Amino acid sequence: MIPDRFQPTISQLQPIAARFEEHGFRLYIVGGALRDLLLGENPTDIDLTTDAEPSDILSVLTGTVHSINRAGERFGTIACSLGSLRLEITTHRCDVYAHTSRKPTVAFSTSLTDDLARRDFTINAIALEITTNEPALIDPYHGVADLAARHLRTPISPEVSFSEDPLRMLRAARFIARLNLEPEPGLIEAIHTLAPRLAILSRERIRDELNRILTLTDPTAGLVFLVTTPLARFFMPALADLRLEQDPVHHHKDVLAHTIAVVQKCSPRLRLRLAALLHDIAKPRTREFGPDGVTFHFHDVVGARMATAILTELRYPKDLTKDVAKLVALHLRFHGYDASWSDSAVRRYVRDAGELYDDLNELTVCDATTRNQHKLDMMAHNMKEFKERVIRLQEADALKALRPTLDGDDIMTLLNIPPSREVGQALAYLLETELDEGPLPRETAIERILTWWSNHPSSR
Repeated sequence: MIPDRFQPTISQLQPIAARFEEHGFRLYIVGGALRDLLLGENPTDIDLTTDAEPSDILSVLTGTVHSINRAGERFGTIACSLGSLRLEITTHRCDVYAHTSRKPTVAFSTSLTDDLARRDFTINAIALEITTNEPALIDPYHGVADLAARHLRTPISPEVSFSEDPLRMLRAARFIARLNLEPEPGLIEAIHTLAPRLAILSRERIRDELNRILTLTDPTAGLVFLVTTPLARFFMPALADLRLEQDPVHHHKDVLAHTIAVVQKCSPRLRLRLAALLHDIAKPRTREFGPDGVTFHFHDVVGARMATAILTELRYPKDLTKDVAKLVALHLRFHGYDASWSDSAVRRYVRDAGELYDDLNELTVCDATTRNQHKLDMMAHNMKEFKERVIRLQEADALKALRPTLDGDDIMTLLNIPPSREVGQALAYLLETELDEGPLPRETAIERILTWWSNHPSSR
């Protein structure tokens, strides 16, 4: 018996289901879309599978849907739109993987069971036939029961499944976190054996799967799975290194547990979550023990360099890499803030953070994972007071758009010099002055520059 909540989606798909049936083909909803329907969600991206080959799929769809995309045709997939739904329709496949390759040899099949067997987990190896008067679930690997029991396992042996496509091991971490699943012991054993197979994957595929984990509402269980199995060692070993041994004398925090807690507290935006993941990445390298306890001097500076190297190796965009490294470098800046901070110190914080100001503030607050409620309350109070000061200063001197009162042309005319290093030095001096004192009247700015120039070696 198909639940009533399936009917809106089935009804939306009826125009193409009827066309496939008219041409003698079957059509099934499969994969994540069906899993989400079973969980009571209404997917708009829907995967379907059919016994029709790609050329037949195109013939069936012509005149029924719009925005047909044939980019995946050689893999058996035709994408299209139907109303508000985005569809991918794929011919049944029974791919063959070479041991040394991350790419399968595509082989089409007429068997739905073969197609479902090649999917990553049983919860995604369920099909719903919609080319019948009475839509029916096909569940040869008991995925519905596994979903109800929150049980994660593969349709075929995990050793074969993970060896064929090692990315499935990272997907396991994502599903564990997203759906609160418990992996079967055999699946974990297979990961311990086959984690080195991640080496055959492109860095981009690993990066994209890590992004999906990090932007979950709560990625905690997935991140824990990555570091309690060997997986993290094969794409981000520095993350696994955060599992520092506990020191019975100095009782320093578990850096890994703290890091995961910070990630969970941050909003699920990729840039911020990456910064949270990497903000303490240099602590193992900078850890020192002294008479007063453990220290991690300059872990912000070293961490920024490490974050750049890690994200570059995983092929993250340069702009995103630069932003994350900057957040890591600045994540300690706010610590020690109190009302004694000068206005110039507040201006410098905002100037240095730039467009990352809001993310830096959130990272700073989320970095406070102490159980001491007084310390948490003090952090919240200080941040609130700081933001209010920033607003007052912004209103007073347009801090967001702070520029020197004079520009480069003004400097060259005033000092009668050509474009040169000295022009940049003059602008830097004026900016530093206005950061300390606030915006200067034009006449005052001119006086300051002339005084500065009179003491400059180049003026002699």
